[in-house]
Amino acid sequence: MVETSQSTTPNPVIEQLEEKDKTSAIAVAGHPLHAMSVHFPIALVFGTLAVDVFYWWTADPFWLRVGLWTAGTAFVAGVAAGIVGTVELLLVPGIRARVASWAHAIAAVTLISVAGANWGLRLLEPDAVLPHGLLLSCLAAVLTGVAGWHGGKLIFDHGIGLMVSPKD
Repeated sequence: MVETSQSTTPNPVIEQLEEKDKTSAIAVAGHPLHAMSVHFPIALVFGTLAVDVFYWWTADPFWLRVGLWTAGTAFVAGVAAGIVGTVELLLVPGIRARVASWAHAIAAVTLISVAGANWGLRLLEPDAVLPHGLLLSCLAAVLTGVAGWHGGKLIFDHGIGLMVSPKD
């Protein structure tokens, strides 16, 4: 049986990466603000998709008004979370050095753009919710999954933004 040198020799690139600071630069009482703020746009994106489906099934104009508010709030909350995430990305070397951080950022910016288009469509042409708003809501839900997967990978695999205090 041949043993490879990889199992015994540490990877110098990974060692250099692990040496960089990866704790959150923007936190409240030790809790990263970006990780706390993304829950609102995520819930609102899926809420907008649900509202669009309800409108499709019922044709009740009430759901158009609800969709306008959920789409708009998803966009505004997404922009706020995106600003905090961008500041974290630019300020923290251990975040900036990871490819998954950039993949997460690109997916999130794309998601915010789609959420803004979805809201703009509802503001300008409320009757275009079927099919265009529904399609934008579906695309936003998929992008939420992609951005969330990369964000979860950063937290759970790389320990990004975690502020772990030693146990006494």
